[in-house]
Amino acid sequence: MLFFHPMDFLIIIAFGLSLWAQFRVKGTFNRWAEVRTMSGMTGYDAARRMLDANGLHDVPVEPVPGRLSDHYDPIHRVVRLSEPVYYENSISAVSVACHEVGHAIQHQQHYPMLVVRHRIFPVVRFASGVAPFMLIAGFLFQASGLIGLGIIFFTCAVAFQLITLPVEYNASNRARDLMIAEGFITNDEERGVAKVLNAAALTYVAAALISLLELLKYIMIFTQSRD
Repeated sequence: MLFFHPMDFLIIIAFGLSLWAQFRVKGTFNRWAEVRTMSGMTGYDAARRMLDANGLHDVPVEPVPGRLSDHYDPIHRVVRLSEPVYYENSISAVSVACHEVGHAIQHQQHYPMLVVRHRIFPVVRFASGVAPFMLIAGFLFQASGLIGLGIIFFTCAVAFQLITLPVEYNASNRARDLMIAEGFITNDEERGVAKVLNAAALTYVAAALISLLELLKYIMIFTQSRD
């Protein structure tokens, strides 16, 4: 029952959605990476100006190797942009750069969902590491106590992914609004920005859906095993 369950069909569909979302992110990014912004700003320029406009003069912007490796580091308070985003002048570059600055602004303003995500991260990191082992051992040895603990720990990981969704969407909304307000993009360019940011958000939705379906599967198996 652990390895073959009706929920697996939904999980496979969700996994297919995840692959499609990742493909769409890359395709959308590449498409709009060819479209230059009217402002002429690079990803670094946009990030730096948006940080300064929000009083975050002490938050540096650094280039990092890789593609789509952009992130905001809340521990060191650094916006790190992949080299194509950092150096290039395109709709994709400024969209991604400003999205990461959106996280820095969330951090500055103590956005509640971001605060919760940061506080539970150490617990989630531990829980997500031990949950698979507890679930496998519990099902193999029919130990309901281990299964129950595994489900609880796995629930923490799922909760983290669900909390991530509003954090990411909020950062994108902040980025889009500020980009227009600061004149980084024109109203005509907003369409491209929306496509880039929405494509990226879909990857988080797909990942959360897969985890949620897996959790439901384990709960159903656990419940059936106790009947």
